[in-house]
Amino acid sequence: MNNVYVLGGLRTPIAIKNGKFKNVRAEELGATVLCGLRNKYNISAPDGVIAGNAVGTGGNIARLTSLLAGFSESVPAFTADMQCASGAAAIAMGYSLISSGNGACYICGGMESSSLQPLRIYHENDPRYSMTPAKNGEYYTAQFTPDEMAPDAMLWGAERTIAAENITKKELDRWTILSHQRAAAAKEKGYLKDLIIPVLGHTEDDGIRPKMNQRLIDRLPKILGKNTSITAGNSCLINDGAAFAVLVSDKWLCQHTAFKPEAKIIGTAMAGSNSIESPRGAMHTADVLLDKLQLGYDDMNAIEFNEAFAVIDVLFERRYPDKTNIYNRLGGALAYGHPYGASGGILLLHLLKSLKLNGGGKGILSIAGAGGMGQAIAIESV
Repeated sequence: MNNVYVLGGLRTPIAIKNGKFKNVRAEELGATVLCGLRNKYNISAPDGVIAGNAVGTGGNIARLTSLLAGFSESVPAFTADMQCASGAAAIAMGYSLISSGNGACYICGGMESSSLQPLRIYHENDPRYSMTPAKNGEYYTAQFTPDEMAPDAMLWGAERTIAAENITKKELDRWTILSHQRAAAAKEKGYLKDLIIPVLGHTEDDGIRPKMNQRLIDRLPKILGKNTSITAGNSCLINDGAAFAVLVSDKWLCQHTAFKPEAKIIGTAMAGSNSIESPRGAMHTADVLLDKLQLGYDDMNAIEFNEAFAVIDVLFERRYPDKTNIYNRLGGALAYGHPYGASGGILLLHLLKSLKLNGGGKGILSIAGAGGMGQAIAIESV
């Protein structure tokens, strides 16, 4: 098998839904990043573009993005949909193709425009046509499990996990505040500036709240009603954004000696877990990958989980309280937000940066997806 390296990557600023990118199509966000990477690494003809997308207009949006970025029609592109884990799945696919000898350079990641998420309609012959809230077949959120059609299924999945594990408000609140504090510190120190490509002149992420505190959290209403736990503080915002990384082989590096990779991918894993408690997928999939690699969390120098919900952080902290200092060092999705298809790419870029700022070594990222899915990727600095 061929070695696979991460040459580097870029992302857009992460914008809140219906905010500064409310009229920018997902493929335009993605194409902006692809153009930036093409220029940065002088890549005129990659072996392919693989892009994650969860709530877009359908079709092969990766191909549309690639063509919009100006890549030749001879460059193939395809779209991955594992919902929240789509971007990470796209990166894992690129890794598999290069490692098996099917190409030497792929641009992988994803993009999302939650602002432009289309309203869909079930066919009138589909039994679900009359099962939608308005009984007219219209829906925004796809069905993820056979026995549940709720448009807020992901919220209920987190709520069920919180209840099953008897997680307290204090535990959730701690991670909400910590995520914003860490993200604000990273922003103040400019740690991520070199990763962000401007869009419409914008260069900063929207969601970070440097003054997030207990008083503000206590004022937030319960989204799912009385006697529940999920709020706008302990669950991520809905966002627009794009993030991609360039994956290359040894052969490519030998032919392009001006460039040095940031890390080597040492393994990937896709896993399924509890379908109605999807937040469990992040740690479960990371565990699967570490077992596969015969490594443990003690071998990691940086860990990035997509914190779509604070319950994901709490589950990790309960099992590995001595590892929270290397976990989501730059803050997580509770602060930055979660542009679904792009989040896997964002995690990889933040993991690379976390390692670089802390002496290198091995790192792992993991992200849970709707329906109890997960994707994990492990890397090592070079």
